[in-house]
Amino acid sequence: MSITRRQSLALASASVAAASIPPVGARAAVTDVPTANVPPPNYKPEKGAELRVLRPAKFIDPDEVYWRANTKKYTEATGVPVRVDFISWEDIRPQTAVVANTGAGPDIVLGFSSDPQIYASKITDMTDLADYLGAKYGGWQELAMLYGTKWNTKNWISIPVGGGAGPTVYRQSWVKQAGFDKIPDDLDGFLALCQGLHKIGHPAGFALGHALGDANGYASWLLWSHNAMLVDERGKVALDSKETIAALKYATELQKTLVSGTLSWNDSGNNKAFAAGDIGLTFNGVSIYYVLKTSPDPKLNQMAADIQHQVLPKGLAPRSPMSATPMNAMVFKHTKYPEAAKDYLRFMMEADQYGPWLSNCIGYWSNSLKAYSKMKFWTEDPKLIPYASGMDTPYYDGFKGPVTSASSAVTANYTVVDMFAAVVTDNATPEGAAKRAAQQAARYYKT
Repeated sequence: MSITRRQSLALASASVAAASIPPVGARAAVTDVPTANVPPPNYKPEKGAELRVLRPAKFIDPDEVYWRANTKKYTEATGVPVRVDFISWEDIRPQTAVVANTGAGPDIVLGFSSDPQIYASKITDMTDLADYLGAKYGGWQELAMLYGTKWNTKNWISIPVGGGAGPTVYRQSWVKQAGFDKIPDDLDGFLALCQGLHKIGHPAGFALGHALGDANGYASWLLWSHNAMLVDERGKVALDSKETIAALKYATELQKTLVSGTLSWNDSGNNKAFAAGDIGLTFNGVSIYYVLKTSPDPKLNQMAADIQHQVLPKGLAPRSPMSATPMNAMVFKHTKYPEAAKDYLRFMMEADQYGPWLSNCIGYWSNSLKAYSKMKFWTEDPKLIPYASGMDTPYYDGFKGPVTSASSAVTANYTVVDMFAAVVTDNATPEGAAKRAAQQAARYYKT
């Protein structure tokens, strides 16, 4: 199905800010979250407390609509004013560094992945809150525990709110036109599919610029699907390996099949290209599907009907090497109101608030607490199922080594992304790029 230029432009904009805002309360009733009878921590917000929260901007409207509504509920219940600032994904890490280095600014920052490891000495211990939430809501998903705790300890330094997963998003009719019924799980088959999509004029597209979520996700998949890794179990940099070189050579062949411009995409680049009909396959969150599904335009709803999702191809890995980008809540020690800050996060993670936020985001965030996997919305629309397991995975930044400030720094500096970009643009050989990236990573992993 073709779409008009006007529709294309509207969708490009909507990929960052969705076209319609659902009414708060569209999924307000929460009756499908199993909970244990656990007394909450006795937090007592300080007299005169007021909070400022910094968190990533929305890619779909319900994320912000329900977050703001829940924040308002907290203020009404406690009298504690809370200001929430939403900033772009690319700006979160620089802003977090400013907050940490100046010891001033937001009380709570919702950063990404292993960022709390960088600022562990400057943020408040969250073990009491994490233990309560885990006991009440069936425990934490594996990825949440990896990122929320100090490595090899039970000490929580952040509260993982949810994870942005990026499975395969594709136009089912175009994949069939290219000769495939589904996305192949093997590397040769996946390359053949992308070659077929390119041949029929509906190529794939994967970000390989400085796109925090999409490019790091794609580069990590390239590594893990070849059984390559950033560091080994001992924490020794392992990038300079035959597995990495094989991944780099594979990426070069795959790049030949992709739509042009992927090396300059940010985290909205593939959304815009997919919505405009320029690509037929990518790795992404649910935002593309959401925008098309909720559009008032019937033709765009038809596009949504043609969209399908599937977990990432396994390649040589024992299971799909799909991970997620967790949004991690950190309470900085400079706050004058630590009790209020913890109480606010507790409130936001409770079922009455978290359930409507999660379900109305329809998979944009995967849940960090296991009980929320039982919510019916995950199976009411089978297309959401690949997102339900987004944080139920052993793959993480710095896999297979320790989650430390070093793994955070390598990700934040796009070391692996730039390695792949250098090779696919013929600016470096696979062997040279792997060696250089290993040297760069080793600077962060020095003890």
